[in-house]
Amino acid sequence: MTAHRQPSTVHRGAPSSSARSALIIGITGQDGSYLAEHLLAGGYTVHGLVRRASMFNRSRIDHLRAAPSSQPAAHSSKPEAQGSRLTLHYGDLNDRTSLRRLLKTIAPSEVYLLAGQSHVGLSFEIPEVTCEENAMATLGLLEALRDLENPVRFYHASSSEIFGLPADSPQNEATPFNPVNPYGCAKAFATQLCRVYRSAYGMFVCSGISYNHESPRRGENFVTRKITLGAARIKAGRQAVFALGNLDARRDWGYAPEYVAAMARMLQARQPGDYVLATGKTCSVRDFATAAFAELGLELKFKGKGAGETGVRTDTGAVVITIDPRFHRPADAANLTGDASLAKKALGWAPKVTGTDVARLMARVDREAIAGLKPETCFKHRDRRVRRD
Repeated sequence: MTAHRQPSTVHRGAPSSSARSALIIGITGQDGSYLAEHLLAGGYTVHGLVRRASMFNRSRIDHLRAAPSSQPAAHSSKPEAQGSRLTLHYGDLNDRTSLRRLLKTIAPSEVYLLAGQSHVGLSFEIPEVTCEENAMATLGLLEALRDLENPVRFYHASSSEIFGLPADSPQNEATPFNPVNPYGCAKAFATQLCRVYRSAYGMFVCSGISYNHESPRRGENFVTRKITLGAARIKAGRQAVFALGNLDARRDWGYAPEYVAAMARMLQARQPGDYVLATGKTCSVRDFATAAFAELGLELKFKGKGAGETGVRTDTGAVVITIDPRFHRPADAANLTGDASLAKKALGWAPKVTGTDVARLMARVDREAIAGLKPETCFKHRDRRVRRD
């Protein structure tokens, strides 16, 4: 599959900031929480879709929910009082009838689909759920948007995993899809569907083909946060050792707040399209871990090879990182490095925090949180080196 030719349909310009409203599906996740902040700062009215659960899982957006009117509505079709520009609604991607009603009721000018099963390794264990949430749910949402009276601008969160084992590096919007895991397959299906609906129906649909982007809000089951949180706990004497998988795996790691700014720019452009979001640089899991520990004043040295490799503190000689074969994936993407030249040219977007800088930033925030700062401090964290616009 190659990059799709842009449709000839002329789309309306972006609405004025005073008229902008957005629905973020997946607002409680890493990207959703940063995007909500970004849009609220830009004057948007923001609606967020959250799943009903017996326990709240909204720590990433608690600081945005201070006003009583930002609490979830009792029924997803009836938003809460208008005292705040953030309103949460109960819903689920698989409950498409309720989702259609919600779209009709709140009439957003923009919709961001950031929800779904996002763990690549886990997709081998739950492939059907992964495909249902990341592929079929996208199709259902595209159909719902197509039936709305007023055109809605739609952002779909694609992934570098659609490229899998690419023949060339770096990859751009014209690189053929070649996924090697269920997650990548589901995202490839959804990305191609977005191109079809954009071409066939003239819909304003964009896919952000995002490479790995991390932050202190990343879940602990992701390798980057596992490393930085583990390093911070070891520094504080609360943990002795943790296990990783393939230390040689290399990724194009960026900083999540910068990536959500690009998502918003896509829906404010005159024409829709797909954009690679990447730093163009890679570092290995080993390098990421080394940088995270170094930020906390701990020097690491790696010894051995393969399953017997260990990460050792040079000051004490203690083993702090081991290898667990269970964390190796049946098939792993390789040579994933992105070329974001189109995003720079068309959107004026370029990342500033990359690779080991991300590791150091995350380790620093995890250390501060463990040292006794309030939990929300890490969620409100801002790196002054990063310009937000």
